[in-house]
Amino acid sequence: MAPHSPSALDPAGTGPTDRFERPDDGPPADDATVETGRPAEGDEHDGTGTESPESTAPAVGKRRFRLLPRRRWLRRTLAAIVVVLVLLAAIAAPSLVHALTRPGSDTVAARLAEWGRDHGLGPVVTWLESAQYQLDQPPTGGMPAGGIPHANGVVADRPGGSPAPPALPAPAGLPPLPGEGQWQTVVSTPHGDAVRVASVRPDAQHTSFTVGVLWMDPTLVRGVLHPGSEDPGGTWSVPSSIDANEQRTVVAAFSAGFRLQGDSHGGWYLDGKEARPLVPGAASLVVHRNGTTDVGAWGSEVSMSPDVMAVRQNLVPLVDHGVVNPTCATGGTAEWGSTVGQAAYINRSAFGVTATGAEVYVGGPALSVCTLGEILRSAGAVRGMELDINPAWVSGAYFHPTGNPQPDAFQLFPGEQVGAQHYLQTSSRDFLSFDLRAVADTVGAPPSTQHTGTKHTGTGTGKRQHR
Repeated sequence: MAPHSPSALDPAGTGPTDRFERPDDGPPADDATVETGRPAEGDEHDGTGTESPESTAPAVGKRRFRLLPRRRWLRRTLAAIVVVLVLLAAIAAPSLVHALTRPGSDTVAARLAEWGRDHGLGPVVTWLESAQYQLDQPPTGGMPAGGIPHANGVVADRPGGSPAPPALPAPAGLPPLPGEGQWQTVVSTPHGDAVRVASVRPDAQHTSFTVGVLWMDPTLVRGVLHPGSEDPGGTWSVPSSIDANEQRTVVAAFSAGFRLQGDSHGGWYLDGKEARPLVPGAASLVVHRNGTTDVGAWGSEVSMSPDVMAVRQNLVPLVDHGVVNPTCATGGTAEWGSTVGQAAYINRSAFGVTATGAEVYVGGPALSVCTLGEILRSAGAVRGMELDINPAWVSGAYFHPTGNPQPDAFQLFPGEQVGAQHYLQTSSRDFLSFDLRAVADTVGAPPSTQHTGTKHTGTGTGKRQHR
């Protein structure tokens, strides 16, 4: 029989030697083969001495290449990924273990967030914080449970020192609740009242929350900037805790600013050296050698001099010349850092100084940058700066110094997640403390009869709930 020839109707290039095929009894699709125009061994002849029909194509060899099976490829890829993850875990494990076991009272969530930011996961942590905020925003309306809280540890006023500041106003458009904005003395000395506190609602919408405000007399107290064991880390003359010696005279402590690894947009200075370079124009809290503090824009309102003991920078000025920074509502990460945003109503804190030099700290929940600045301004601050944010870090505490270690400790505002004794042990983050200027100033201080680590209950009765 004459060999079969291709039909003239067959399109060019569609002959049997040019197609991708798999024998019926061949391997499954995962073991597909590619034909190159040359028949496989044993296919050249039909066994009768006559050429097979498939051999009528041009004498171009046919070769099959076996592709890597998909299942095998997938297994190898997954195995490679597992190996990479194991290697990464092995590398990261020591630092993670250190973060979870280092000294201090930081929560597990706070430790994990800090570890993530230290290992290039800052955007992920910020995204998670933003997502959490969107799911759990503070409610609006309502009243504080039990009314404006009565401060724990109130003591009798004593003559002398700086006069009491005016009462803080209630949020715009609201009549004040009983006790709202009224100063209460919590630390007094033979020379006058050293520390006063007050509570106000954050704004006219979030009316079920209260914010704590702490006022200190600069003639009776002196400030100290403490390094954190991790941030900034290193070796300094000042410990990362309020040690037993300072506990004899300490009256207040609170967290400092954002993390120094870029989030604060500023520097840190102590002992004549910079842990981070000081940034011109940044909001700066300055501690002078005589213990007084000041706040201002670095290089213009405050600057380096032999009198400067310590500098803590954070973001841009929040209050200047008695006016809240107008970018509090419109600024972004350049002004207010890589956070959940300046408009988010979360725990925030701030520090400022009045025209007479008095020192004011504000801390509490459901605060935006603008409402935080407004409370600081209404407390008399002419210059001020935002400090920390988020419930895991915003903490204000005051103490009853008796000249002995382990003073009674009190939280500034209801619902603080950080215990009042947090700063009496090693702190991973830097913080500010304020002490009486002499142990003799503790003479006549109230005896240590109350439990430490207490917090407000918001009952207005002075009773407290133990942590």
